[in-house]
Amino acid sequence: MNARYQRLKLLALIAVFALPMLSAWVMLHWRIGIPDQHTAHGELAPPVPSLMEWPLTERQASFDGGDWVLAFDCTRDCEAHADRWWRMHRALGREAPRVTRLRIGGDAEALPGEAVTHWRERPEWQAAGAVWLLDPQGRVVLRYDGSVAERDVMDDLSRLLKRNPDPREAEEFDGA
Repeated sequence: MNARYQRLKLLALIAVFALPMLSAWVMLHWRIGIPDQHTAHGELAPPVPSLMEWPLTERQASFDGGDWVLAFDCTRDCEAHADRWWRMHRALGREAPRVTRLRIGGDAEALPGEAVTHWRERPEWQAAGAVWLLDPQGRVVLRYDGSVAERDVMDDLSRLLKRNPDPREAEEFDGA
C-alpha cells in the first residue's frame, strides 16, 4: 500500500510539470486558445521596402544603424505634423536619443533631432500624412495612417524600445 501511494505521488508530481508543457504544445500546434489580435496600433509589417530602397532625394548619412526611425510624410499641413511628432519624440524621455525623426517633404526648417528629405518620385505605397516606424536596419515595422493619435505611436515605440535594448550600450559595458 505504501509503495502504491509513493508511485501515485511521483506520477502526480510528473503531471504537475508535464501537463503545462503538453498543453502549451497542443495550443501552439493546433492554434487553440491563442488570441488573434495584436497589441500594435498600426499596420504590422506592411508591404513597404526598406529605407535604402525609398525614392528619396537625399540619403541620410546620420543614420548609423543603431537608431529607430520615425519617418513621416509631410506633403500637406507640414508644420503641424512636424510639431506633433517632435512633441511625441520629446515625450519619450531618456529613450529619445535612440529615435531619429525623418520628415519627408515640406519647406519649413528642420526641428531639433529631425532629418529632412523629399520624395524623388511618389511610390505607390506612399500616402499623405502616413507615418512609418523603422527598425535600426531600416525595415518598416509599423505603418500608420495620417489620423493616428500620437499616444498610439508612442505606446508602440516605447514597447519596441523596451523589448529591444540598445546594442551601443552593450558595447560600452563590454569595453569597460
